[in-house]
This record gives sequence, structure tokens and C-alpha cells, in this order.
Amino acid sequence: MKKEELKLHPDNFEMECTTVWAFPRRGNWATHKSDWRGNWSPEVVRNLILRYSKEKDHLLDCMIGGGTTAIEAKILNRHITCIDVNEEALERTKKSLEFEVPNKSKQRVVKCDARDMSFIKDDEIDFVLTHPPYADIIKYSDGKLKDDLSNIHDIDAFVDEIEKISKELYRVLKPGKYCAILMGDTRRNKMYQPLAFKVMERFLKVGFKLKEDIIKRQFNCKATGFWVNKSKEANFLLIMHEHLFVFQK
Repeated sequence: MKKEELKLHPDNFEMECTTVWAFPRRGNWATHKSDWRGNWSPEVVRNLILRYSKEKDHLLDCMIGGGTTAIEAKILNRHITCIDVNEEALERTKKSLEFEVPNKSKQRVVKCDARDMSFIKDDEIDFVLTHPPYADIIKYSDGKLKDDLSNIHDIDAFVDEIEKISKELYRVLKPGKYCAILMGDTRRNKMYQPLAFKVMERFLKVGFKLKEDIIKRQFNCKATGFWVNKSKEANFLLIMHEHLFVFQK
């Protein structure tokens, strides 16, 4: 496809105005792809950027993953800093940004651990939005990267590391500005583990206030066949939602 033919916006897009969001389709515009496991929906990112930032603001995604946030920031004329510890994620993000837009937005892609973003100044960022791994539910480096949070199985150990990230995000964010985090839950030993609420508690602990708790329905989980039968046999419900927390500094 020629660059001038690239579609930069979704069809029939409308801003969400309730605390329940559902996007059954994956983004089919710009360079969005759905083959990075666990990447968040471009519609989620677009809603967040349009609601909590303005053009030419400086955005931060400290776990950029497949590059979804970077693509939307570029299209919507926001400057963005994209960081990750995973080289594959960074290369993928750089490639996803290889398209033209009618604005002068800037993107910087940096290898960095979100627990220490010392290259970013205090109160430099206008809006943070990121989609961390949900402990080791999806492993992104197969245990090869010691700094990869997706290698941590113990939930309490995982949220201890998330707290370090939340402190850094609080530091770099401008007062009064917003920080959005998408987080899901899991099960261990047949019992429900409220991972999202544990993460929320750590953000509140470091000083953030909770602006919104949005329930995002999941559509990419296979709720047919094997897992439906397993749910009935073992008497447990399939987790089909995530929490999208919006915090304010």
C-alpha cells in the first residue's frame, strides 16, 4: 500500500462516555497490527489520548510493547516518549512509525527500565498511558530479560515492582495531569486474584488520586469449546474484563 493511501483514522469513531468500554474489532487503520500478544486496542488508546491530552502535549508510554500508543500519538499530533526493556518491542515500534502524517509530532523510542526513567525530567510529561504485562500471564522474553516484569510469577513481588514504576510516573507527570493504566486479573490455585486492584492500591499509595475505573470487556479470549466446558466442569467463571484506571496527580 502506498503511503498516501494509508487510512489514518477508524470508521465511525465516537468517544466513549460511560465506564464500560467494548471494542470487538481490532484497529484496521494506519500501521496497527494485532499479532503482538496482549497489545491493547487502538480504540482504547485513541479515546484516552483525545480525552486526557491536547495536541502537541508530551505523552509517555513506559511499556510500549507492539507500538499501538506510538501510532495513535503520531496520528493525533502528540509528541511521545516510548520506552521498553525489550529490544523486539522497540524495533517493532520504530517500524510501526514508518508512515507520514500531516503534522510535526515527534516520537522518541528509548530502551529503558520503567523503574528508572532518570532521563525524563520531573514534571515533564502531560499524559501517561500504558498497558503493563499482567505478571507472567503472557511472557514476552521467555525469562531471558532480567528486567522484564512478565517474568515475575509471584503477584506480590510483581506489584512491588509496579509500585516502583508508579513512583517514577508520579515524578515525571505534571501536577494535575493524568495517568492511565490497563490491568487485568487472573486465577491461582482455582481462586480469583484481584491483580488490578492490587496495582491500583500501589498507585494510590504513591500519591495518585483515582479519577476513573473503566471496565473494558475482553473479546480476544476464546470463550467457546474447551474453556466453556472447563468452566462448567470445574465451576469457575472465565475472566472477560479488565480495569482501565485513570489516575490524576
